[in-house]
Amino acid sequence: MELPKFKRLPKHIGVIPDGNRRWAQQRELPKEAGYEKGIEPGFRLYELCLELGIEELTLYGFTQDNTKRPAIQRKAFQKACVDSVRMIASRDASLLVVGNADSPMFPAELKPFTKRVKFGSGGIRVNFLVNYGWNWDLSRALLNSPAHTINSPATLIKSLASADVSRIDLIIRWGGRRRLSGFLPAQSVYADFYILDTLWPDFEPEQLFEALRWYENQDITLGG
Repeated sequence: MELPKFKRLPKHIGVIPDGNRRWAQQRELPKEAGYEKGIEPGFRLYELCLELGIEELTLYGFTQDNTKRPAIQRKAFQKACVDSVRMIASRDASLLVVGNADSPMFPAELKPFTKRVKFGSGGIRVNFLVNYGWNWDLSRALLNSPAHTINSPATLIKSLASADVSRIDLIIRWGGRRRLSGFLPAQSVYADFYILDTLWPDFEPEQLFEALRWYENQDITLGG
């Protein structure tokens, strides 16, 4: 497909792919059936961002709070994350998985990716948040630093568990919810936030283009 032209693109896009369970319920399917349907949209989004020249893409997999859901749902979204990472690993990406890998809730198959790994030309930085928690991320900054050494915001950022993830320019949330849900609080401080009511499994390229057209007309000042 021919991609539209944009006068300005975000360097880093964060994605909250919400609505998998609601999508399944609308079709009278069990809630866990919606997670598998979210894999292909994620891959299509990755391909579009790669073609557009987006430098970095972060996808919300599942949070530590999500693991409180019924076991059948938990196993389904864990498998969906593993399958998604494997798909990206077969293409061009500089891939990183960020989350509490010391927990049994973290898929063992993803532990090799907790350090950034380059595949192909590494044309885009791709981050997956898997068993991620904002409090875990911020707490690691304190645990990783000797007492009294965090004396500036820059020092704090470098000590985060997510330190290798850059500041986010645009966050796109599918599914209609108007909340951040703990998504990388340090990197999201100046992000523009675009909401789509469409449920994530119903992703279409035009939805991404719609968000990018909106973004290119925003006044980006970073507080200045």
